[in-house]
Amino acid sequence: MKVVIIAGGSGTRLWPISTPEYPKHLLKVNGDSLSLMQRTYERAKQLTDKIYVVTDSSHIHHVKDQLPELTEDSFIVEPARRGTASCILATLAKIEKDSDSDEPIAFLAADHYIRDVQGFAHSFRIAGNTSKSTGRIVLVGIEPDYPATGFGYIQKGDLLSEENYIFNVHSFKEKPDYNTALEYLRSANYLWNSGYFVGSVNTFKNAMQNDAPDLYSNYERLFNASAEAYKDTYLSLENISIDYALIEKVKDLLVVPASFDWMDLGSFSDLHKASTKDHAGNNTEGLVETEEVSNTMIQNLEDKPLAVIGLDNVIVINSPNGILVARKDLAQKVGDISKRFKKKEDE
Repeated sequence: MKVVIIAGGSGTRLWPISTPEYPKHLLKVNGDSLSLMQRTYERAKQLTDKIYVVTDSSHIHHVKDQLPELTEDSFIVEPARRGTASCILATLAKIEKDSDSDEPIAFLAADHYIRDVQGFAHSFRIAGNTSKSTGRIVLVGIEPDYPATGFGYIQKGDLLSEENYIFNVHSFKEKPDYNTALEYLRSANYLWNSGYFVGSVNTFKNAMQNDAPDLYSNYERLFNASAEAYKDTYLSLENISIDYALIEKVKDLLVVPASFDWMDLGSFSDLHKASTKDHAGNNTEGLVETEEVSNTMIQNLEDKPLAVIGLDNVIVINSPNGILVARKDLAQKVGDISKRFKKKEDE
């Protein structure tokens, strides 16, 4: 098996500690000595020593600094962000030129928070072996433990293998409202779509030819582009996710329910949930003093002192990039605020 770590992202949802030049996967969370991307790399090493990282030019130097074990040939650099469909086409093209096109490839996001490394490796070994034996793309879905409205869902179809608990994919569901998500949870027939998938170059090429011919045409253009024409060819590709461009169009997908814990860390609320907390439910970092504060995350990334008094259920971030004070249940709006600041900077 090969592993490709997708280390992209615009750095908006955890602003101001995350920025386009230093996005979420480069951050260390919960007092860890390693960043989210470095932890992903450590998990990938449980599967293989053939590891690639695809990222964009804005922060490739940070990525290389954090992964000094990898050779220069292991990095695939996007000239600019063009969505996950484009970066996966670039990766498949490189692997087809360099090595075996029938070996399964596991695509992993660099910024997920997972503690159960052995469970992770077990699930992906099943997915890799299944993809190799069937010639089909295999997803790894997450067993939901609450009615999440921020994730897409995979509806399980018929059971393909009782031994390894592999299902056909019946359908995909967009991010639901709360009542629909509650129905999905109660039915035990749905998985969160984590964006994990496994398949060889040839498996992906066959899927594109059969179910996404326009994407396959783009793949051929990118594969055949000369070194001089590569950048312009890449920048001409549509900015679209691989889910919309391919995965949700493929008619014979399989899915393995994950046997490991998983968090997307898509907001400060998620980050607080994953963090170590004191008896009052607070997580603090830096030079911080509190009084009558509960269920709150406070990060002070500057040398000046920060005091928080009489607050509950909030996020307080003081960083060189900016200051954020937000109610925790509205933390998903941080990305929109960050984009508005970015727009003002560009004016």
